[in-house]
Amino acid sequence: MNTYQVKQQPRILRRPEVLELTGWSKSTLYNRIESHQFVKSISLGQRSIGFISYEVDAVIKAMFQEQTPEQIKQLVSELIQKRKKVA
Repeated sequence: MNTYQVKQQPRILRRPEVLELTGWSKSTLYNRIESHQFVKSISLGQRSIGFISYEVDAVIKAMFQEQTPEQIKQLVSELIQKRKKVA
């Protein structure tokens, strides 16, 4: 099981920053979200979204560690569950 500790105050990352961090296109980002290989965005308003920084960092770290897509899916699921408990 993958568990990552929150070590700093979370920030909200906007989509362009996430795209820069990952090097992905918008379509790749949304394909990864749809296939549960990346965390979902949160609503910041009627027409605005963002991503929680520590969730993005955890997924990128898992990619660096060459975890399998199934391991990353499990991590994303755990992060989303943790998000629900915090809220």
